[in-house]
Amino acid sequence: MKFEKWNLPASAPSAAALEEAGYPALLSAVLAAHGIADGSAAADFLRIEDALTFSPFLMKDMDQAVGRIRRALERGEHIAVFGDYDVDGITATAILVDYLRCSGARVSHYIPRRIEDGYGLSVDAMRALHDRGIDLVVTVDCGITGVEEVDFAASIGMDVVVTDHHECKDELPRAAAVVDPHRPDCPYPFKHLAGCGVALKLVLALGGESRAEELLTRYCPLAAVGTVADVMRMVGENRTIVARGLAHILDGDFIGLQALLEETGLDQKEVTSVQIGYVLAPRINAAGRMGEADRAAELMLCKDAVQARELARELCQLNRQRQTVEHEIYAQAIAMIEQMPPEERHALVLADHEWHQGVVGIVASRLTERYGCPAFMICLDHGMGKGSCRSWGGVNLFERLAECSDLLEGFGGHALAAGFTVREENIPLLSRRLREGLERALGAGASPAALEADAEVEARELTVEAVADLDRLEPCGTGNPRPVLVLRGALIQSMSQVGRGRHLKLRLESRGTVL
Repeated sequence: MKFEKWNLPASAPSAAALEEAGYPALLSAVLAAHGIADGSAAADFLRIEDALTFSPFLMKDMDQAVGRIRRALERGEHIAVFGDYDVDGITATAILVDYLRCSGARVSHYIPRRIEDGYGLSVDAMRALHDRGIDLVVTVDCGITGVEEVDFAASIGMDVVVTDHHECKDELPRAAAVVDPHRPDCPYPFKHLAGCGVALKLVLALGGESRAEELLTRYCPLAAVGTVADVMRMVGENRTIVARGLAHILDGDFIGLQALLEETGLDQKEVTSVQIGYVLAPRINAAGRMGEADRAAELMLCKDAVQARELARELCQLNRQRQTVEHEIYAQAIAMIEQMPPEERHALVLADHEWHQGVVGIVASRLTERYGCPAFMICLDHGMGKGSCRSWGGVNLFERLAECSDLLEGFGGHALAAGFTVREENIPLLSRRLREGLERALGAGASPAALEADAEVEARELTVEAVADLDRLEPCGTGNPRPVLVLRGALIQSMSQVGRGRHLKLRLESRGTVL
């Protein structure tokens, strides 16, 4: 069993109150499990605003970022948008590059190669951009830890505007502007934007209130893809971004995204957050994982339909290559885990010299689901290890890595996913310290592997209409997960594999009702 414990909610009195307010029974039970007590609270929870609630200028330094970029536009300076190689970074790059191009800017984009360059800013990248005649660098989805790199850029006469959404360290870059809702001094009320969400806010600030509706319609499809892919909390402004993006994703302005929808067969279906997470995002991510992130950025920014279709096919092929490598590493990791003593299995720290750095993060995700604990995967090369980690059960990875910072050469990320660099000789001690930190965070002997159910149901309650009512919860994601329902005493009448063995089709019977 993947989950050692099932947490079943007690029957909530508020469910009856919600039914009295006119909400269907099954939806009422799920809302009650979310702690929603009455019809007014349910209406607030289910409501999705048409516009984003907060002014972008509530973000610290947003006015300085806008001022510096506008000066660059007026002077005809050459601007580089410096992104990241994951879906969030690629969509953020596309949003800002497209806006600046439409504004008449001289603009290029730069996305580091995952294996050769590593994550985020680097002195070599700053030097290369300066040699290309870049006057201003604007980061998206990265840069908040780039203190040394921003100082170097300033020393060679190049300005940097940082926009990011990752956790901050004690020292911020000395940039022309540092826009990150996680800054300790940032008063922006909503802290859960993805990097593409912050880029969208920057575009809205540059465009002004009169263009807000136009810009939201144009860029929310890209921002929706990045927000879902980066597993952001699906509450507040993120619900608006994703809902608006999904509403326009099939008829949006970006022909590269349209080509990818066609290549994956989603152009003939209603696209939900599930399709983004399981179909679109892996293909965009595959480009970065296999060292071809620029191909994904080119697809998102493509203006030629023929080229867009070819790039979409390339991304799907890269995804197939990624899957092959991933399966190999996953099998090797499981073999290593099975040799570990049980007391070391509540924080998996694994290392190997042959692993592909671009794929270990997704393997870490699969391991967390299989073993119900955080996973730390490290690729070794000449005495140095580059690690990717994924969380489980509410463990804050950034805090755990911060506790071990004396053993690390560097680290960054957020609560659910992070990266780090460690010397090979420090890995055994790092492993022990991570396990000890996890024990302190969870309580000695506690296990995060628990299934959180929303409601216990009878088979007769699971009608097509009742289940369709749950669509009102969309878009779902972290903080608003898809409903989990528990059905006791079900008997399997038949079962068959579908989707080439990846899925299971069941015919169940419970108390005379067949499902």
